Amino acid sequence: MANAKVRILVAKPGLDGHDRGAKVVARALRDAGFEVIYTGLHQTPEMIASAAVQEDVDAVGLSIMSGAHNTLFPAVIQALGDRGAKDIVVFGGGIIPDDDFQKLRAAGVKGIFTPGTTLAEIVQWVHDNVQPHLSAT
Repeated sequence: MANAKVRILVAKPGLDGHDRGAKVVARALRDAGFEVIYTGLHQTPEMIASAAVQEDVDAVGLSIMSGAHNTLFPAVIQALGDRGAKDIVVFGGGIIPDDDFQKLRAAGVKGIFTPGTTLAEIVQWVHDNVQPHLSAT
């Protein structure tokens, strides 16, 4: 399955209306050869998890600028688990204080990106940490 592309869902959970960064990251991931689905603004954790399962993605990238990351990131991970999709890699970015990294990692967030992270660093992290699902053929 050497030709399988990594599929990534990029989502904006919660009421945060700032999506420029999410769109820029989504485009950079697409330009790097990943298949990218962007869900748009104001998604609930359940909507994100449902879309991730429907789209059969390998990873979910979350963007939060509102400060609700400690609630919403774990809620998305829980919603994925509730749908039997614990194998989907969750990473996220936004305004996230260093003090919150440990709690988010303990909740299952695999990658955390803050302002100043380059697009190349995010793309490389995905290359290094996300593998495409192997289909049963």
